[in-house]
Amino acid sequence: MLHDRVLVRQDGGEGERRSSAGIVIPATASMGRRLSWATAVGVGPNVRSIVVGDRVLFDPDDRSEVELHGKGYVLLRERDVHAVAATRVESDGTGLYL
Repeated sequence: MLHDRVLVRQDGGEGERRSSAGIVIPATASMGRRLSWATAVGVGPNVRSIVVGDRVLFDPDDRSEVELHGKGYVLLRERDVHAVAATRVESDGTGLYL
């Protein structure tokens, strides 16, 4: 990884999902602008707030997809990450960097 790049693997698929009330929402349903969670699998040397294993929140419309060894990943810049969920955050906090 070079500079401020972050390589992430998206959590789950973009298939059907279930609402909190238990209603199944098909993959073809139109959604508004929605952010996605992913897990960081590689970070560049200039990335300051993300380490491998952190979960990051990003806009799926601003992404570059890449395939490595038959698996799909997303390449982001650190500035394109909206939030980071990490276990290294203090215990009295929310677990998120915003």
